[in-house]
This record gives sequence, structure tokens and C-alpha cells, in this order.
Amino acid sequence: MLYPSVAASTEARGRGSSDSCYGEAAALHAYCPAMIPPTPELRDAGFPGLLRFYREHLTRHVMPFWVERAMDREHGGVTNVMTDDGRVTSTEKYLWSQGRALFTFASLYNDLDGDPAWLEIAGPIAAFLLRYGRDDDGRWHFALHRDGSVSRPPASVYVDGFAAYGLSEYARATRDLTALDAAVRTLRRLDPLLERHDRLPTEPHPIPPPFAAHGVWMMFAMVFDHVGRIAGDDALCARAVELADRVFAWHVDPELEALLEFVLPGGRYRDDDVGNTLVPGHAIESMWFLERVYRGHPRRSERLRAAMDVIRWSLERGWDDELGGLYLACHLTGGTPRWHRPDAKVWWPHTEAFVTLLRFFELTGQEWLMEWYWRVHDYAFSRFPAAAGDWHQNLDRTGRPAGVAVKGLAVKDPFHLPRALIYGIDCLRRLASAAE
Repeated sequence: MLYPSVAASTEARGRGSSDSCYGEAAALHAYCPAMIPPTPELRDAGFPGLLRFYREHLTRHVMPFWVERAMDREHGGVTNVMTDDGRVTSTEKYLWSQGRALFTFASLYNDLDGDPAWLEIAGPIAAFLLRYGRDDDGRWHFALHRDGSVSRPPASVYVDGFAAYGLSEYARATRDLTALDAAVRTLRRLDPLLERHDRLPTEPHPIPPPFAAHGVWMMFAMVFDHVGRIAGDDALCARAVELADRVFAWHVDPELEALLEFVLPGGRYRDDDVGNTLVPGHAIESMWFLERVYRGHPRRSERLRAAMDVIRWSLERGWDDELGGLYLACHLTGGTPRWHRPDAKVWWPHTEAFVTLLRFFELTGQEWLMEWYWRVHDYAFSRFPAAAGDWHQNLDRTGRPAGVAVKGLAVKDPFHLPRALIYGIDCLRRLASAAE
């Protein structure tokens, strides 16, 4: 068998656990208005109460928004240019979001409840990607028209990464070796390109020359590890460790107490606005990525200690002490960060903090992690949830809904929030069980 680990993991998976709020595909539309308990009430309910809340928020509030509004049942794929209330503003399909949506629906099957209804949704997304997504050289297009014809040609390795991520998770659920082979081939083609960030297409986040970007290493460490473990490919897993090592060797600076988003090749710090730019959400997200990469590795304990420092530094530097919430970006010495809308409060740094703080609390038991968790939770759940079912993606510094944060990527997709809730549920199951 070409990818034996796929069969082994699928054979072991059960079906229809009590976590599911849906019995069949039709019930996926059962939206319920969000009920957000006050933070003190949830804290008093402990991990079992937080687990119940996460399940309810995911399955009765967030996912029905996407199932009802975003599925293109005629052409496949998801509609992903829309407002926070679900109003579609363009039928252009960004491949960035198609891969992310595929990951989420496959992960709901794999990690939440084993309900086949999730795969009924994931299947047409995978088919759309595989049929229309690549050019003749295997590069993934940036965007397609609704019918799959090319709207914008390849322009970003991040699109390739998300496509591989989603296709491998789908293969984990279905044993679809065509999807898995596409994921593996994508990473093998990309691998040598990752070393030259001055030549790397990374829209909509161009890397300022001559710098190297933390975002590339962190994402592809995670994706190489994810695909490698599903495919049983030791070379991909080993490359994931090399990329993770690059984050710690180049970007983590204990003397500055910071994870630097941009460094000169080799990890040299440059004292200017680019070199002093910090992206707290990236740093925090990166640490749960790398915790997974180092599973079973002899340096795991050392890396976890360093990761704990990065988490603390990033929260302390990135938190708005006056108005609450995590800044999208900040500056090491008080200047102007080289990042779009740095003082915005954007949904994804907060959701990634949920995963990181819960997981590292599970690993270490250090109470400061839960204190920070509840601070982030209180801010996020009191401001981001929107009436239509999903969250407002972007807030201004004061916490009011704002426009698109990233110029050139006016997308909304089911990824950061549902993934955080899925992985949070996985972690909370164990914490709740241990608390009994």
C-alpha cells in the first residue's frame, strides 16, 4: 500500500460519538443563536463546562453559518468572499480558502465526531481543488472563477501550503490516495524553494528584501509534519523538524525577549522598523505548531521550555493594556511595525491563543497559562461573535467592527475559529477527564 498510515488511522476511527449535535446532513443547518456565558460563570464550571461551551459554539453557532451560506453545490468548493453577516460580495474563489475549508470539514470528521455528513461537504471541495487548482507545473492558482476557470494565476506558496494541508486531512478521513499524492507532490516541489525568501512568492504577505520571514518557516514546519505523518513519509517529517529548528535558531532572541518576524538570512537581527516588527499572533500560533512537530523528538523538552518563554513574551508585548485584546503587530522599540493595520484587533491571533494556552497548560500545569487563557477568552467572546453565526474577523483598536485587514485578500473562510474550537475540544476532553 502506498500510504499505509492512512489506512491504519482510518480503520481505528469510530463513528457517531455523543459529541455530535447533528445526526445527518440535513441537520447541519440547525443554527442556534449564540449564547455566550459570562466568563466568571464558565470559570466556575471548570473544564467540563468549557468543553460543553466549545462544542455548542462550534456545532450550533459557527459551522451552520458556513454550511448554510458558503457551499457551492453546483460547481463545488466554497464561496469565500463575503461579509461577516454572510452577504456574498464576489463569487471568485481564493484557493487559500478552499484548502483551509477542506481541512476544517475533514478535521470535523476526523477529530470531532466521525459524522459522515462532514465528508459529504468536504468531498466536493476536494474534487474542485484537484480538478481546477493547479497549473501544468503543479503550482496552485491564487484564485479561480466560480466555475473553476483561472481568475488569478499562482502568486503565493501559502496557497500551496493550505492546499496540501487540506488535501492531506481529507486523505486521512477518506483514504483518498489521489488527494494525498497531490499533497506530497506539492511539498516536494516546494521544498527547495523555501530557502530563498527573496525569491519566494508570498502574496498577500510579501517579504521585505533581504529579510527571511518567520511565517514561512512556521507554516511549512507544521504542514510538512502534518502531511508527513499522514503519509508515513519520514523525509517530510525530518524536513519539518529542520524548519522548526530554523524558527528557534533564527527568530527567537532570548536577549531581546522576542520572536522576530523578520531577520536577515542566518538569523541576524537588524535594528530598523522591519527587523523590530513583532506579530504576536504568529508567535503564539507558531508555538503550538512546533509543539506538534517535536512530538517524539529528543529535543522536545528543551523546545517546550523555549516555547513557554515565547508565549509569555508575545502575550505581554502584544496585549493592549488600555483597551484589551492582542494587537495584530507591534514594534520592539516603539516605532512603526512593517505590517498591515498593526493596531487592529483581528480574530485569528485570539483563536490561536486559545489552542496554545490550553495545550501548554495541559502539558505543564502552569497556572499563568490559564490566567492568560481567561483574559483572551473574555475579550474575544465579548467582542468577536456576530449575530449571523460566525465571528467578526476584524475590529479596530477600540473593538468596533472594521474593514478588511489584509489588502488583496478580502476573504472569509471556515478555518482559524473552527480549527481552534476543534483542537480546543480535543484538549478539553482530556483536561475534563483528568478533573473528574
